[in-house]
Amino acid sequence: MTSPDKPAASTPSPTASSASPATASSGTPAASDGDAKAVTEAALFEAFGGLRGMVETVLPGLLFVTIFTVNKDLHASAIAALAVSLLLVVVRLIRRDTVKHAFSGVFGVAFGVVFAMMTGDAKDFYLPGMLYTLGLAVAYIVTTLAGVPLIGLILGPVFKENLSWRTRNPGRKKAYAKASWAWGLILLAKCAILFPLYWWADTTQLGWILIALKIPPFLLAVYLTWVFLAKAPPPIDVFAEMEAEERAEKERAAAVAATADGSGPRHRR
Repeated sequence: MTSPDKPAASTPSPTASSASPATASSGTPAASDGDAKAVTEAALFEAFGGLRGMVETVLPGLLFVTIFTVNKDLHASAIAALAVSLLLVVVRLIRRDTVKHAFSGVFGVAFGVVFAMMTGDAKDFYLPGMLYTLGLAVAYIVTTLAGVPLIGLILGPVFKENLSWRTRNPGRKKAYAKASWAWGLILLAKCAILFPLYWWADTTQLGWILIALKIPPFLLAVYLTWVFLAKAPPPIDVFAEMEAEERAEKERAAAVAATADGSGPRHRR
């Protein structure tokens, strides 16, 4: 039931190399196209969890529908799905890996389990995730129409640009808008398939179709995001700007102090 539709927020990537502010705002690439594509690919891989994140997304739901298909036991299916989600978190903790993707999986599965147990209908295990996907699709579209595309809010910290793209990098804002439209429309198309099946199909049919639709739409959205961002102007590294400003301020303070130390004795004489 976990969803890969929304990338997890991430700390700035140490692999991302950014252009200087002047270069980025002028739109002139400071690096080769190959470098820009590699940086974008690395940042997206970090934000979306990579192959392991996709496995952690699919496995609990796959286990649930497999067990339910075999024995039609809601409790056994739900417990197995929740147990494997918790196991994935434990494995990450033991390996001292980031747990953000695994934890989101646990919460998603837990909501599905609680909801299905409350209603007694195994099909409701999938409903919270479907509602989340629908809400996320609407969020992508609404934020883009409002001029603050959601994918930019999510990936800005990954590229060390924060919100600088909104006012200082119009080409990059346009790319984020295109990517957010792609995410929103792809997720809406996914919902247009799943919600009718929620009413018409049985639990196993809905479960297997949902599993089949977990990864392909997600990969398509990620690919389109990569295409749009790889062609966009490079990000403005606001962290580097702040560090440069701090260094300049320290140098000015040191220069003022040195001037004061040199003029003081002459003034007394």
